Amino acid sequence: MSTTASPQNGASNGPEHTPVPTPKKKLQGRQFYESIGSPKYVVAPMVDRSEFAWRMLTRSFMSPDEKKQILAYSPMYHARLFGEQAKMRSQFFQPTRGSAAGEGNRDEKRKDELYLDGNPLFDRPLFVQFCANDPNEFLEAARHVAPYCDAEDWDLIYRLINKLHTELSVPVTAKFRIQETKEKTLEYAKMILSAGANIITVHGRRREQKGHETGLADWSYIRYLRDNLPPDTVIFANGNILNYDDLERCLKETGADAVMSAEGNLSDPTIFSKPPAVGSGGREYWWGRDGKGGYRIDAVLRRYYDIIYRHVLEQPIPERKPLFIPSDPVDEATEAHESEEEEGPPQKKQKKDKHRRSNSPSLRYALARSKGGDMPAFEHVLTLVERAIKSGLLEYEANPEKFERSPDVTLTGSKATIAEYGRPWWVCQPHIRPLPEEALVNGALTAKGSVTTAKGRKDDEPPAGSKSAASEKPSTPANGGSETSATLTPDNLVSG
Repeated sequence: MSTTASPQNGASNGPEHTPVPTPKKKLQGRQFYESIGSPKYVVAPMVDRSEFAWRMLTRSFMSPDEKKQILAYSPMYHARLFGEQAKMRSQFFQPTRGSAAGEGNRDEKRKDELYLDGNPLFDRPLFVQFCANDPNEFLEAARHVAPYCDAEDWDLIYRLINKLHTELSVPVTAKFRIQETKEKTLEYAKMILSAGANIITVHGRRREQKGHETGLADWSYIRYLRDNLPPDTVIFANGNILNYDDLERCLKETGADAVMSAEGNLSDPTIFSKPPAVGSGGREYWWGRDGKGGYRIDAVLRRYYDIIYRHVLEQPIPERKPLFIPSDPVDEATEAHESEEEEGPPQKKQKKDKHRRSNSPSLRYALARSKGGDMPAFEHVLTLVERAIKSGLLEYEANPEKFERSPDVTLTGSKATIAEYGRPWWVCQPHIRPLPEEALVNGALTAKGSVTTAKGRKDDEPPAGSKSAASEKPSTPANGGSETSATLTPDNLVSG
């Protein structure tokens, strides 16, 4: 590893006085992996999602020892645009104060001080991912980030990998999906490794497994690579991670060195942190009567805002009331006043819907009106979220049976998964898709020989912009909307 900085380097000086890391000897393969602490958990590269604040949010739920076990990826960047446009780099990757400030607003005395992305005090190890189809454009983009990360990553072919491996100062890694057979997947992995990839991340789904055809990842392919590649090959496993308990199970079944999570982390940023003991967790963690629990959405949103205040805006965190718990006294006069002051969009005449929540329109309206940098507006959104969750918690106390379901051994497929992993809507929980065969039954997909097509599309009409079979939004524990999620309560934040 050429740019790894230990957490101790410059720690006493604070982020504004930390020097830019100097290049070190470029390590390879497992030696490189061990030099960054042999992390077991990996925040996946997600377009427009795994940005600095999200990475910090995920780490914030982990103990100091647990944080040493996590590696994070940047969002995936467009290599040509990133290399050509300084404005794009300053907007999406801000390793120094000078890179974050626009022309004319830069403090020349502090321009080289480390700031956010890749700061060795709190944002390492960090891998940066690019997409490209031109090796020279790829290399140019990568050189902009090399001093501030531990590696670059992408899903391309030999010549791209080899170009960066031979000409870049930091190690290169690659992520790919499995092929049609285990043997072909092994052949593909060997090609990527021979090109110079130091770490391979294997997603246990094939390319066509997207949308309604996502289905389950096949961990046996990853185990096959573990058993047939050289023992010192570093492998990250990806796919089927719904909660914390799945992490160790995946490591055991695949033999991988680490586990990467994308959707699991996106729907629950606490997924890599060990849950607190039953009954503990303070106001941030909710426990049901059945012993199931999870971090509250309002608590997670507060933490996200606090990261923005502390690291990006460098402002004091505003004082807020403690998060509500049912044992707190409820002031009925205040409750009535809060209901009256809620602002929403102009209302059209509609049929009464007993499932519609009165606070949903005002919350959506407030979020739609919030602009980047307008923190008071976002604080108002937070207030509305907290009110909605307060209402949900009180409703749970009055009628817990509405939110809890008795075990049902007759459930199968995604319904059984939802019954196991689903929580009330105010708790972070996994994104659970219907299986392809369920999508066929409920009409989301229609059969065409051995291939499925989206409902409403003619058999001879290709999918728009993708090989995926469907473009409809899949049902999740949060959005309701299909037979699969019938066992869940309506989401008070998005229903209506």
